[in-house]
Amino acid sequence: MVSHCAPRTLPHSAKQNLKIMLVAKHVYWKGGLHPEDGTHATYHLEMRRCLERMNVNLRLADSYTALFENTDADFVFPLLNRGGFLNSEMLLPLLCERMGIAYLGASPIVRGLSDDKHLSKLVAVHHGLPTARWAIFRKGAPMDRAMLPVAGRYVVKPNASSASWGITSAYGWDEVRDAVVALHAEGHDAIVEPFIPGHDVEVPVVTIDGKPFILPVQIVEQEDPGYLRTYAEKRNLVSNQAYEIRPLADAQINAEALRQTRLIMADFTPFDYGRFEFRLDAATGELRFMEVNLNCNLWSRKTIAIAASQIGWSHDQLIETILAESLCRQGLMEGAYTLAA
Repeated sequence: MVSHCAPRTLPHSAKQNLKIMLVAKHVYWKGGLHPEDGTHATYHLEMRRCLERMNVNLRLADSYTALFENTDADFVFPLLNRGGFLNSEMLLPLLCERMGIAYLGASPIVRGLSDDKHLSKLVAVHHGLPTARWAIFRKGAPMDRAMLPVAGRYVVKPNASSASWGITSAYGWDEVRDAVVALHAEGHDAIVEPFIPGHDVEVPVVTIDGKPFILPVQIVEQEDPGYLRTYAEKRNLVSNQAYEIRPLADAQINAEALRQTRLIMADFTPFDYGRFEFRLDAATGELRFMEVNLNCNLWSRKTIAIAASQIGWSHDQLIETILAESLCRQGLMEGAYTLAA
């Protein structure tokens, strides 16, 4: 059972005195779908407007260059994760470290641990979490067929992808090899897993009083458990999406998702906000660890915001809570911010 608590607010002094920089690819977007990034642009616009409504002392940037030179920002809100090169999600935190500026989210090395799906699975296995067998094929390393787990159908994807970018199905070694070679040609490491017909179970976590706070567990339920969701679907670039995000009602599966999340999340703390993901086998009911998404999508129509709404938080309150907790953690304001009414 998920506890309810009041969201946090920033005191007026913090809003007035702290200079906060939002860095996002589409921070200047005017509205509508982006032709390639779809609702990701909508999300960035929404986040800008949220911070504007919060009346923080806001700066805006849409590229890494804002942090290659001196800035007056006291704190960076980094949303530029897919920067067009491998492991780009680590660059903004690294630049902040170089400039001595506090920032939202996990440290660069923890971001790397979470975004590398292979390494996250090793952490899960270390803690005894049920995890489907997988194979990692690093670019430039020999491709050993013996690494491939036995399965009838596989999922092949970039090892550090987000929103299912570059994901494909494959049947047999020849198709797996061709998909991996194609990803290597684009500069990516590839991870290969057996495809498990079923649904994703997502456990969103934020921070309250400096400790991880688990929001209601969600299930991304497929109309067809054998269907593989794509980047185009997750970015709303296609119509007739055949899935629904809703609260996970099954008490036993919910408890198992919470158990597994609690076992693994300490290795990634502090991270301010994130999502721990599992695959629910539609045939057996088994729940297996899949991946960790720290600093995940905060759009009002995605999992973490949907979960927050189920304990009575508005989207603005979710964002302000995450921001307030991070500022306190990093010593930019005292822990005496008030509870929201």
